[in-house]
Parts: sequence; C-alpha cells; structure tokens
Amino acid sequence: MTQPAPLAPPAAREPEVKSAGHVIVDSLIAHGVKRTYVVPGESFLDVLDGLHNSPIETVVCRHEGGAAYMAEADGKMNQLPGVAMVTRGPGAANANVGLHTAWQDSTPMVLFVGLIPFEHRDREAFQEFDIKAWFNTGAKRVMVLDHPERASEIVAEAFFAAMSGRPGPVVVGLPEDIIRKEVSASLHPPIPVAPGGMTVTDWKALQAALKEADKPLFVTGGNDWTQEGADTLTRWLEEHHLPAAAEWRCEGTISFDSPSYVGPIGYGRPKPTYDLLEETDLLVFVGTVPGDVITDGFVVRQDWEKKNFLVTIDPSLRGRSGPVSYQIVAKPDVFVRDLVMMDLPVKEEWKAWTSRMRGEQEKFAALPPAEPATGQARMDTLMANLVPTLPEDAMITLGAGEHTNWAHRYFPTRRYASMLSARNGSMGYSVPSAIAASLAHPGRRVVTIAGDGEFMMNGQELATAAQYGATPLVVVMDNQEYGTIRTHQERHYPERISGTQLKNPDFALMAQAFGGFGVRVENDADVPAAVEAALKAIDEEGKFALIHLIVEQRVKAY
Repeated sequence: MTQPAPLAPPAAREPEVKSAGHVIVDSLIAHGVKRTYVVPGESFLDVLDGLHNSPIETVVCRHEGGAAYMAEADGKMNQLPGVAMVTRGPGAANANVGLHTAWQDSTPMVLFVGLIPFEHRDREAFQEFDIKAWFNTGAKRVMVLDHPERASEIVAEAFFAAMSGRPGPVVVGLPEDIIRKEVSASLHPPIPVAPGGMTVTDWKALQAALKEADKPLFVTGGNDWTQEGADTLTRWLEEHHLPAAAEWRCEGTISFDSPSYVGPIGYGRPKPTYDLLEETDLLVFVGTVPGDVITDGFVVRQDWEKKNFLVTIDPSLRGRSGPVSYQIVAKPDVFVRDLVMMDLPVKEEWKAWTSRMRGEQEKFAALPPAEPATGQARMDTLMANLVPTLPEDAMITLGAGEHTNWAHRYFPTRRYASMLSARNGSMGYSVPSAIAASLAHPGRRVVTIAGDGEFMMNGQELATAAQYGATPLVVVMDNQEYGTIRTHQERHYPERISGTQLKNPDFALMAQAFGGFGVRVENDADVPAAVEAALKAIDEEGKFALIHLIVEQRVKAY
C-alpha cells in the first residue's frame, strides 16, 4: 500500500515591514501616548503620515513654544512623558523654552525634532543645526535616529530616560530620509522604571528623627506623584497632626482644605510660611529638594546643624541647597507606601505647631468680599466671585508674574496636579497649559490666570483651543506693565521706570475673533456679571471664555 506523500510545511510568513516613521508612531501607541502636540514640518512627514488614522490625537499648534509647553503640561499631569513634534532649525529653537521648563521643573517630556537628510549633514543645508550641541546641556539625553532599524528602540530609550531617576526632557532627532526607510514592524517593549523605596535603615532613621522633633514640617513638590499617593500621604499627615507646605507653584498634592496644609513656599512667599524653614526642627522634602527658590537664593536653611531629610529618586540631589541629614532614594508613591507602616505616636507639640500654622494659612486664604468696590476692576473681587463656583476637582494653570499670586493665595487646589505652572519663571505658559489640561480632562473646570505681557507670548494658541474643543476660562489681568520686573525696578532703581510699560489690544475682541467668548471689564461693579457670563459660555456653549480685566498698576495679592 502506497503511503501518502508528507504535507509540505506551511510557507513562512514574511515579516511585516513599515517605514521607521510609522514604527515610531506604533511605539508611541504601545507606550500609552494619547496625544502629541505638533507644529508640522516637511522634515518629519512620514511620522505625520503614521499619525494619520492612529488612535493618537494630533493637536496642531500655532507656535513651537506653545506646542512644547502643552507637552510639558501633559507630562506634569500624567507621569508619562508629554510628546511634542517640531521641525529642524527655527522650529527646534522655538521649542527650547518648553525644554528648559521641563528641565528645571523635572517634568518627563520627549521632543521629536525633524532633521535634514543624513546625506546632507555638515554641508550647511537648509535649516541645519547641531542638535546635540544645542540641547545636550538642557536635556537628559539627546539621540539621533541614524539607523532606521532602531526606531522603536530609540522611542523606548527616550521614554525610559525621561521617566527614570529625576524626570526631565529628552530630545530625539529624526533625519527625514532615515524615517522613510522600511524596517521590521516589531516593537521594543517599554523599559520599566525603578521606583526606589525605603530600606529598613532609612525607615528607622526617619522614625527616630520624627520622634525627636517637636516642629517637623513636610514639603511636597515635583511632578512624580499619583493621586493615590497624594491621598495616602494626606490621610497619614492628618492622622498624626503633622503639617505640610507646598513647593512654589506646585500646590494640590496636599489638599487646600486639609488641616495639615499650611501654604506655599517660594518667591514672594506669604507671611504664614515666611519663617517656617528656619523655625522647624525637622524638614522632610518629598519629591523635591530645597533649591534656589525655596531657600530665597541659597540663603534660608543653610546652617549645617539643621536636620533635613530629602526624599527623591535622584541620587545626585541636583539643585539641592543647604544641609543633608539623610537621603532616601525613592519616588513619592513608594516612600508613602512605606511611611504609613510607621508606628509613630502623636506628640502634643505637633498638634499645637500644626494648628498654629494652619490657622495662619486659613486667614491668609480667606476670600475678600464678593461685593464689588467702586472704581477700577479688582482681582480680589474676581477671585471672590469665581472661587465659590469651583467644583472639587477644579484646575488652575499659570505662567509667570505677580498675577499668579492671586491663585497662590485663593485658588482651592484640592487634588494632585490641580496647579500647573512654570517653576522656572517662564512666561507664555498659561494658555498652552490650560489647553493641555482641558484636553486631558474635558469634564473639569480649568482656569488660567495670565498677565497682559505673559498672555501676548502665546495667546494665539486660543486658535488651537477653538479647533480642538478645549474650554478653559482665561483671566487676563491687564495692568499695562511687566509687573514683576517693575517691582524689582522700583526696589533697585526707584522712580526710574524703564522698559516695563505696555500698551495692549482688546483681549476680549481677540478671544471673540478666535471663536470663544470674550468680555472686557474695567469697572469693579461689572466683575460678578462677567464671571457668570464667562462660565455660562463654557458650560452651555462649549467654548473657551476670556475675561479681560483692566486693573490698576501696583496692586498686589499680598
């Protein structure tokens, strides 16, 4: 009997191939990226093509600085790096402002920069620049995709570098000819980030220090928290009657309403926290370090006999000033996980210390009268009418300037990342960050307070808000000057005003031209109605709203 012939083995499947640009997009999807902020350029068209019909939302911005700020704000909110894409030369130069913000604020961010073709390099090609020479001092890593088969690997490495250790920005250069080459479509898996944690020795050292202290103070900061970690720390502090202050422009980790929250520490710090750093006998920084701003220019808390425990995943303690009694290498969440296991009896001295500081914070944050005064419009009246309307999860975004102090004083930051701001003092951040926040959290009330000078630096991104349905409330405090610089000028060159005065357009008309709601307010009596109308436009018409508040010069929040 004849045996049947053996079946031929199935033909081997050809491995799937894609362009390197499309593989980059697939890798971003695999890393959980939901949106990217883009100013398009011919240098990275293949990546733009890969984004076509992908689940990643491509937010087309009007300026590379605005796109970079939006990506930086995204990184602050989500721990996962925010992603921006710009073109070579001028585009990269414009985006650098967002990189500097991410660097000084320890924000995970990845900036993709389209580059000239590989074969044109070092020939002074159109818009050519040396990406490593430009960015090596202000980014954690600068990588160039010179080998297309490494496209997915470089994305994984960039995300790992941005999130590991002290978070920060990473720059990835994409030569336009390299990203068009076809490569295997297989993807490099995400690289896990080590969170650190307390050792037994760390745990015992902190426990001993807390038991010995009569006036301990926690300071929370940085962008490396989760809501769960923030909530857990808040409960633990409240149970032990321990106080916590917030790093400058980093409020919300401990709720504004918590009996343990005692206010912000930083430039222009309010009186309730002015002397805290010297008075406390134990400082525990979590997620940040005592740097230039917190220590008033490396002046406060410099006595090496002082006790400072620094909890940070960065073993180098970059930016640290003053004494270091002990370092715990851990991200905030894992530190808190271990902290709450500590057997720590409550001391009566802690109750008195925390109660005193909380009482001062409550007086400082008490709203001014909502009833309008006579005369010029006032930020106090606006805040008194706005704050009571805010839901529990309201968010505030800020750029830089004296106008931000009204938010520091009155805005109820009750959740982690409910305040997004540029702690490097970068202007132009307010509107882009508000758009990013509104897109990431479409159900939340997002408010931004911008100065008139600050607003003009990226106010054009309101066109982006209108295009993508972002609905922030934008308050422009118009005092016709660069107020912070004027304050320094008056201090050092009194009565010699130079280079700080402004003449402004009608910002309300600008808002209307961009497709939003705009109202101009000159008299304080008109403030309540303007706030009501702006919120109504957001809630009922689904558009952004802008209140152009004309205020007096030299009026401050505190």
